[in-house]
Amino acid sequence: MSGITVLLQKEYREAWRSRKFLWIPLVFAFLGMSEPLANYYMKDILDAVGNMPEGFEMLMPELVPADLILSTISQFQLIGLLVLMASFVGSISKERSNGLATLLYVRPISFGAFFMSKFLVISTVGLVSIVAGFTASVYYTVVLYGTFEVGTLIASVCTYFIWVLFVLAITLMMSAMFKTVVATTCAFILIFGGQIIDGLVGTFWTISPWKLPLYGVELIRGTMVMSNYWWSLSITIVLIIICICLGVFSMKKNASMAKI
Repeated sequence: MSGITVLLQKEYREAWRSRKFLWIPLVFAFLGMSEPLANYYMKDILDAVGNMPEGFEMLMPELVPADLILSTISQFQLIGLLVLMASFVGSISKERSNGLATLLYVRPISFGAFFMSKFLVISTVGLVSIVAGFTASVYYTVVLYGTFEVGTLIASVCTYFIWVLFVLAITLMMSAMFKTVVATTCAFILIFGGQIIDGLVGTFWTISPWKLPLYGVELIRGTMVMSNYWWSLSITIVLIIICICLGVFSMKKNASMAKI
């Protein structure tokens, strides 16, 4: 893939200039710290707010560290993914529409290098973001609730990173296939629609990319059926590769759509 080093430098510079390496990890860090802090101080918050009916008493559940990680991942699954997908869904389609892609297409650069340079950079942003989010969550969870086993915690973070790679691969593939508005709609429907379907009727199957975030928590709890985990992980990795191949093919097919 010719030119990938130059393209990587270009993409990293653009990510730094747009502060995506700063503000997206900060969003994840805020989401990560908010869950353990909010749960721990919820009773004090309610007492401070007041306006509760006379005799009202809230019984707070006894939470263990794995519960806080699950709650944190739930935040990542909504707000975090929205931020990541909205930030990168126009990575290719916008360059086609503003004419920048034409300047690159006329150079001796392969479409594979073009796609992979973008995927590697947004994956790096995703990795930095989830590490920041998990670090903030784990720190306050350990301080307020208890400790984790390091091995299972690292496995959980890696599992969630594979899920994020899947989300980003779909997002970038849609950007290569369609214009920005259509790409955004299709990517959001596929990812969040899949989450809704899995949440409603997911008990009927145990192997799915959409189950990886939950399986990461089950690794921490020690309740994971490993055959289901490995099958889901393997299928997700295969789908990531398929999305990359389709993205490269779509870039080549839609090259003529680039604005001159």
